Parts: sequence; C-alpha cells; structure tokens
Amino acid sequence: MILAPESVSKFAGLLADTSRAAICIALLDGRAWTASELAAFAGIARPTASSHLNQLVDAGLLTELRQGRHRYVRLASTELAELIEHVATIAGQPAAARSLRSVGVAADLAQARTCYDHLAGALGVRLFDAMEAAGLLCQAGGLTVTAAGRSWFAELAGPAALHSGSRPLVRACLDWTERRTHLAGALGASLYQQLVARGWVLPRPGSRAVRVTADGELALATLLGVRLAEPHEARLARA
Repeated sequence: MILAPESVSKFAGLLADTSRAAICIALLDGRAWTASELAAFAGIARPTASSHLNQLVDAGLLTELRQGRHRYVRLASTELAELIEHVATIAGQPAAARSLRSVGVAADLAQARTCYDHLAGALGVRLFDAMEAAGLLCQAGGLTVTAAGRSWFAELAGPAALHSGSRPLVRACLDWTERRTHLAGALGASLYQQLVARGWVLPRPGSRAVRVTADGELALATLLGVRLAEPHEARLARA
C-alpha cells in the first residue's frame, strides 16, 4: 500500500485543532455523545462544536447516530481510539492540573480508566502483565493468546468471546500514562465487559475512570494474582 502524504497531512490537521482533539479525547470512553455535551466538554459554543463534528464525520473519524431529533456521534473504530492513545503517549505528559479536583480526576484516570472499550491505566497494565506471566498471552513474535488463554477467556466470558469476526482477537495498546502495554482487541473488550457485568469494576459517573470494588479486588487476586497497591480493608480503616 502506498501512503499518500496528503492523507496523512489532512488527518494530522484534523487533530491539530485543540477543540477537535478535545472532542476525540472525550469520545475515548466509547459512548455516543451529543453536540451539546461535547461543546460543554471542549469549552466551546454549540455551533462551533457542530462545525467541528461535521468535519470529523466527513473525514471518517466519527460516525453519526440519529435517534428521533437527536444526533449522536462516536469514534469510528477501536483502532482510531488506540491511535489517539498512541498519539497522546508520543506527545508527552498532559499539562499540570490546576485544582485539587483536576488533580483527583487525573489520578483516577491514571489508576484505572477505559480506552474506548477496554481497560487502561495502571490497572490495565497490571492485568496485561499478569496474563502474560500466567501464560495466557505471549508476545514472542507479536501478541497472541495461548491455548491456556483461550480456555481461560472461554471460561470467563463464554466460547463466543473467541469469535471476533474481522476484529483482532488481541492487540497490544501502548498506555499513554503508564507507557507500557495494556490489552485491546476483542478479548480486551470482552474482559472489561465481564468485569463490569460481575460488579468487579464500576465506571465512575461522567468520566472514563473506573474503580475496582472489594469483590473485584478479591476476584482479580484469585484469578490472576493481581493485587492493588493497598488492600480494600486497609483503605476503609484509614478512611
């Protein structure tokens, strides 16, 4: 395949605008957003947000969903979400937080968050490391899921989880805060869905951040030997 410089330049130009970049970052949570919601997130007027959304939809970065009179948009693919995370990694650390609230939000995101439809942050990296150590994943010659890994995922999420269609079963995604790999692909998405469905991980309202419940801490320690920095009971006693 021949790469066209014009296409690369056009794509980079779309993300070069701060407001459009903010919109794409907001959509990394995997949800569909309205123009009003994205305008508030980016700190711009709604007509300005609509103009940016039209450009992103026309370029194929976003897909449009309509429900009645309401218009929603979301990122066009998981690959695009991972690319944005990679760009954030290469670009460097974000600007320093300016308030206690923003410090807390940044800490929550760094600890555990979603990258579109899979887990990222320190938790995502720990899970990846644990799965590799347990022989469920192998990085020799490119990331693959082992026979033991297939059995493990089938037991956790059912055999259907191993049928990914055209989507890669597993993909190594470079985490922008940890600068190490977390698990993407169909099994990365399935793992996150299962952790939420079992009540082991809960999304934080209005944020990409997630938190691990007490049951989740015990389950992750049992399944993969993953332990958080401080036991849940100790945190409760300290609080």
